[in-house]
Parts: sequence; C-alpha cells; structure tokens
Amino acid sequence: MQLLKCRHLTSIVLFFIIGCTPRYSSYIQTSQVRNTDSIPDYSNLFYWASHPWKKDPADSVPAPLLNSYVLDSSVDVFFLHPTTLTDKTDERWNAGINDSFINAKTDYSTILFQASAFNEFRLFAPRYRQAHVRSYYTSDTAAALAAFDLAYSDIKTSFQYYLDHYNKGRPIIIASHSQGSTHAQRLLKEFFEKGELKRRLVVAYVIGMYIPEDYFQTLQVCHDSLQTGCICGWRTFKKEYVPDFVQKEKSTSLITNPITWTTTQEIVSNKNNKGSVLFNFNKIKYNVAGAQIHNGILWIDKIHVPGSFLVKRKNFHVGDINIFYLNIREDVRRRVRLYWKQ
Repeated sequence: MQLLKCRHLTSIVLFFIIGCTPRYSSYIQTSQVRNTDSIPDYSNLFYWASHPWKKDPADSVPAPLLNSYVLDSSVDVFFLHPTTLTDKTDERWNAGINDSFINAKTDYSTILFQASAFNEFRLFAPRYRQAHVRSYYTSDTAAALAAFDLAYSDIKTSFQYYLDHYNKGRPIIIASHSQGSTHAQRLLKEFFEKGELKRRLVVAYVIGMYIPEDYFQTLQVCHDSLQTGCICGWRTFKKEYVPDFVQKEKSTSLITNPITWTTTQEIVSNKNNKGSVLFNFNKIKYNVAGAQIHNGILWIDKIHVPGSFLVKRKNFHVGDINIFYLNIREDVRRRVRLYWKQ
C-alpha cells in the first residue's frame, strides 16, 4: 500500500529528451506498435533496452569522459528504468512490451541519460510492461496493485533469465530509478536478503523512491563510501521543501547523500559535486548543486548553472541521477574495487 502514497509523477522524459530529439523522433516515425498482449521473451535481445551483446543508448559515454572510459566485464549492473508511460489520455494500466513509442521514449531518455552512468560495467536493462504513472496516485487500489504486479513479474522473469544465462557467477550491482526502484526493492528482498546472491551484491542504488526503514531484514543502508553489499537511495528536492506525500510517510526513508555517501546531515558544498549530465549529454556541468540529508530526503541548495534564477522547480525527482552523474560513476568504481579486496 506504500506504493500508492508516493504520489509523485515521473515526467522524466520531458527533462532529458532535449539533448537527443532527432534520434528519438526518427525512431518513433519508423513504427507505432501498441500491442498490449505480448509477453516479453528475454532470450530475444529486443526485449532488453540495454544488453552487452547489442549496441544501445546506454553504451554512450559523454564526450569529456571518452578518453578515460574503460569497460570492466567482471561485474554486472542490472538497471531498472523509471516510468515512461505517462500520457494522461492513455487508458492502459500497463505498457505494451512491443509499443515502439514507449520503447523509444525509454531508450532515448532514461537508458541514455541514466543507465549510462553505470556503463563502465556490463549493463543489463530489461524492457518490462511498466505500470502507468497513475498507478501511484489512483483511488483504484486493486487496479494499481495489479499493474505493479504485472510489471514486477516481467522484471523477475528477466532477472531469473539473466542469472541462468548471462551472469556466470559475476558480482552484481542493482541500479534503479522511480518505478524501477519500486520493483528493485521487491527484487532485492526476494533474491538478495539471504543466500548466495547476498554475498555477490556489490551495492544497490535504489534511487528516487521511498524506502521504508523496516522493509529489509538483513540488507542495510550504506553509511559510508567504504561499504559493499548495502543500499544507497535518495530523493532530491529544493532546500526547505518537504512534499505532502513525504509528510504522510509512516517512517523515515533510508537515504544516502550521493556526494559524501554518508547518512549524516551536514551541508555539503556544490564544490564537492564532481559533475552533472543535464540537457546536453555530451557536456559535463561541474559543481551544479550541493546536498544535505533532511529527514529521509535530499535537499539541494540551488542549481549552479547559467539562468538558474529561472528554475522554479522544487521537486528534482527527474534529476536524481543526472545531478550526481559523475559522483555515482566514481562511487560504482570505488565499491567494485572494495568488493574485490574484501
């Protein structure tokens, strides 16, 4: 039932699509399939938005990082994308797995701009029959829960297929955003709370969603940058802003500051923000925002970019990953090194 109390809309594509409009438009014009009946077949690479055996937008590296890019194939990242089924006029509860419009929207927004932050390692991102964004705020609880269950069934199937055919005993990083994090929590609880996979979990980045303090029994929040096998998560808002849905939550969400990777509440300067990837994928914006943990959410002081005085946004959910893009990239690399040492 906590799923229905989040009440924030994931309009992520509107924030990111500016930098890649030509390719996105071209992709859409080729086909307009809206088939809601098909079930994904994860032996077919089409049903993976990102996969090491295909060229996809997650393989993209921002131009300033190209010279330092090195792929480490010893560790896998399993990325669960956020909601891209957001059209209010769309009456479906779940996206069709063969819907070319939704797939293009996913590929050239979240897969390009978010999943790519993790592409120094083998990256897997399944397509799934995602729940419509209304599932987070509708009064039709039964329909919403059924939509989430259907979406998760695809994710569970894809993850099991990945384990059976691709993993080959490698350590695993779970990464997700928004609706992806709704499902990532469930996946972590079912597959990683105990047993052999728990020992192979490098870290989980469960971003942009409320994580109840008592949801996990054995998995814990990352308290510093030197831990492995733990969970990092945050939700980004303007300083002094606490949304209504946060005020209604029954407990404080697990949270890690994505600049310091600690759980303390000190104010961290924007000078410690290593770099952001915002509208233009091939440009790094440095020192964009500082951050401070406040009662289970992340406050940023302001956006330090030209024209920032025009930014009236209070909810920076759409930038949860991109504002901290280089800090995340560095942290993934560090925790992988620590995992192998341990």
